[in-house]
Amino acid sequence: MAGAVIVVAAVVYVQKFSPLSVGLAQPRTNVEIRIFGIGTVEAQVLTKVGFQVSGKVAKLFADQGEIVAEGTVLASLEDSSQRARVAKAEVGKMQAEATLAKATALLGRAEANLQQKSAVNQRRQSLVDRGSVSREAADDAQTNEVLARADLEVAKAELLVAAATRSDVAANLAIEQVLLSQHRLVAPFRARVLSRLKEAGSVAGIGEAVFSLIEPNSIWVRAYVDEAQAGGLRVGQKALVRLRSDMAMSVEAQIVRIDQESDRVTEERRVYVRCIACVPEHQSRFLGEQAEVEIIRRVVPEGIFVPIMTVDGYNGTSGTIWTLEDGKLNRRTVSLGDRTLDGHVLVAGGLPDGAQAVLGPAESGFAIGRRASPRAPDTAPKGTVR
Repeated sequence: MAGAVIVVAAVVYVQKFSPLSVGLAQPRTNVEIRIFGIGTVEAQVLTKVGFQVSGKVAKLFADQGEIVAEGTVLASLEDSSQRARVAKAEVGKMQAEATLAKATALLGRAEANLQQKSAVNQRRQSLVDRGSVSREAADDAQTNEVLARADLEVAKAELLVAAATRSDVAANLAIEQVLLSQHRLVAPFRARVLSRLKEAGSVAGIGEAVFSLIEPNSIWVRAYVDEAQAGGLRVGQKALVRLRSDMAMSVEAQIVRIDQESDRVTEERRVYVRCIACVPEHQSRFLGEQAEVEIIRRVVPEGIFVPIMTVDGYNGTSGTIWTLEDGKLNRRTVSLGDRTLDGHVLVAGGLPDGAQAVLGPAESGFAIGRRASPRAPDTAPKGTVR
């Protein structure tokens, strides 16, 4: 019986009063404070292009995945009837040019005739007073000059009409040529063909999409970040992106845009990140693919980080932790700062000099004032904490 009592007493002593061995939080350096977001690969510039006129698709010169230069012909419509209209307008322009040339010649003829009639009239008027020319002949000469002057005015008017006709015909020709050019679909910018929506022989309506194009350099990831984590985000911050199709590879990116309005339903902020050194034409980029984004908000040069699971009463800015002070356990309410993605939080203040934060959840027998000794330091690396 006495032996059993001794054994029980020994167990109680070990569990309640013997010094404990506890793990202590070690200072970590250059800790990256990252914010996690889920998003998708998108294109900032995405355009659906189609013809400005309707017709049957005759040929297509591009397919999905191809890179095309600005102005490249992507497709064409059957245009025989429009070519005939252009030819007819060109003939009309030639006729108008000929009419204008004729009117110009008639004007010159009318001017010469007026000069001749005016000279005859002047001579006869000077001779009629001397009796060398009859009054009737003098009157005829004057009448002929008046008629020649009227013919000149008519020739001038006909020249104006011919010039106006030529301008009208030229305008009609330009319209027909524009309509003919609209039977060709050209790339509005240097683009990558995302999809081909029509095939040869199909009928395309006015404005109906034939190709979807994206600007290769406009590829980015649109990520959604919890508002509670979005404080301090700014354009230019670095980020790491992992595509769902290749989660083992992280791609370095940076923030290029932060939407000025958060989603009121999900309470998330939309952040856009773009790869820093990627090749825009890389064919493995598929729009809509899911991506994980880790944004490096800031780097803590040095600090003590404890697991959030060891903090009691954590409210986002403070909580209570176990500490080791002068070889004894104690409880301290400390101010807390940045959180890491692996569940650690920075002890920002409230830890007295000489006090060390205890790692791990409270074990059986933890009590204020109980003696404890530190275990060997954690072998985890002291560098980056995500």
